[in-house]
Formats: sequence, structure tokens, C-alpha cells
Amino acid sequence: MSDPYPAADADASRPSKSSNKSLLDRVFRRLRREPEDRDSIKAALDSAHERDLIDAESYSMIKGALDVSESTVSDIMVPRSRMDMLDIAQPLPYLLSAIIDAAHSRFPVYEDERENIIGILLAKDLLRCMLEPDLDLRSLVRPAIFIPESKRLNVLLREFRINRNHLAIVIDEHGGTSGLITMEDVLEQIVGDIEDEYDVDGEQTIFPESDASWRVTATTDIDHFNETLKAALPEDDYDTVGGWLAAELGRIPRRGDTVERDGLAIEVVRADARRALWLRVRRSIVTPPADTPSTES
Repeated sequence: MSDPYPAADADASRPSKSSNKSLLDRVFRRLRREPEDRDSIKAALDSAHERDLIDAESYSMIKGALDVSESTVSDIMVPRSRMDMLDIAQPLPYLLSAIIDAAHSRFPVYEDERENIIGILLAKDLLRCMLEPDLDLRSLVRPAIFIPESKRLNVLLREFRINRNHLAIVIDEHGGTSGLITMEDVLEQIVGDIEDEYDVDGEQTIFPESDASWRVTATTDIDHFNETLKAALPEDDYDTVGGWLAAELGRIPRRGDTVERDGLAIEVVRADARRALWLRVRRSIVTPPADTPSTES
């Protein structure tokens, strides 16, 4: 019986490993050139993708790496107004509540005023020592790393890896606090959003929690949202629930923001510096009025 998949034809139908290696060698050789060659690098990358010499995931990552080398910290940092910070003078129960609400692993710590950042507190350090009777919070605060807004992301990523840091405080040209940036922020520019416990597989975007509560991704199409939850959000001006929500608020949504519409309370439960990510939607339960006793004699 003849082989239905002859080896010779298979080899001829796909690029050899050596040709792939040769292409990547050419791409990376060009990456070492001066910035004026970046357009030709991207053109070569686009051509390789169109010819199926590299898959979509590799194409996206290499393109992301190129974009990172052209971007600066100020392009993606969390601005000062959105920073979750801890006041070292606050009592421990208050700080624990703030840490739980923000759900970050690292927090800038300030003293007297928010501009005076004295270091970084890791939530795990505090949790490890919080039962100690003579806990000195100041002893848990690690030195902060300060970087300028103009630092390129590829340089910062290399420094993060070498120094084993995951968060840096961004300062402006006058030495004032401008924002913060994490290693995750930089990596997401290359590989896309990093998955965590909120991320889901598949195309589902609305997840029932009870008969009157749902967890909803902010990228949910408005028409799907309206159909599923029997709502009437405007469909002509906005594509997603997150886009509509930002317009309603007149700014980038923040964690804890709530908008009421069509008998629904739409709360932002997760957001980053650029957009809302996850929403919790609750339907108002209207209790019918009790029967009024008759006054007739």
C-alpha cells in the first residue's frame, strides 16, 4: 500500500528548519542596526508572516518586542493619580484593609505626604510577620527604584531582570513622582495581557453568579449585554460595555466606580490605568409595596 503522506511531498510543502533559521537570523541581524532600519525590519517581519514562515503568535511577540524598543516608560506607566499607596503612619488594620481592597502584591509606601515615597512593601512580607507582637512595619519596607519617564521599555525590562525588581517609581524632570510601572506592564506590551485568576478561555463574556448578579468582561459587546441581561444600553454610539461606561463617567473607569442603568448596578471590580477590565452587574430587586389596610368602616 502506498504511503498517503509521502515524505518528499511533505518536505516540499513546508519550509525547512534551515530556511526558518535563516529567516530569523536575517531578522535578528537587522534588529542590531540603527533605529532608521526599523521600518525595513517590520516590512521583513510582515513579509515572513504573510508567507507563513512564522506563525501568528511568534509574529505578534516579535512585533511587540520591536514596539517595546521604541516606547518609553511614560507611554504605559500607571499615573500618580491612580497609584495605590500606603501611609506608613496608618494603623495595621487600616493597611491590611487597603491591601486586600487593592489586591496588588507590591505597594509604594509614603511618609507624611504622597510625594515622599520611602520604599516598597511586599504584601507577602507583611502577611508573614503580621502576627508578631512587636511588628515594625518600617523594617519590612524595601528600597524603591526610581526611574525617569524617558527610559525606554526594553532598557527597563533588562534592568528589571538583572536587578530582580518588579516595580519602579517613575519621576518627572523636576524629581516629582509621576507614576509607577511594573515588570508585568512591560511584558504585556510584548506578549499581550498576562492571564490571572480573572481570565477565562473561550468566547464567553458574561458569567452568572446568582439569579440577580453577573461577572462581565468590559469588552462584552453591548448588543450581547442587552440581549442577555434584558438591558437597553445605547448600541449606536458604543461597541462595548466598557466603552459606554467610560463615556458615562467622563473618564477612565476606576475600581469601585458604579453606574446604575435600566435597573442594573454596574460596578467596576477590576481596571488598569487605561481601561475597565471586569464588571459586576447586579439587578435591583424591587419589593412590591405592602397592601394598605382598608380605611373603610
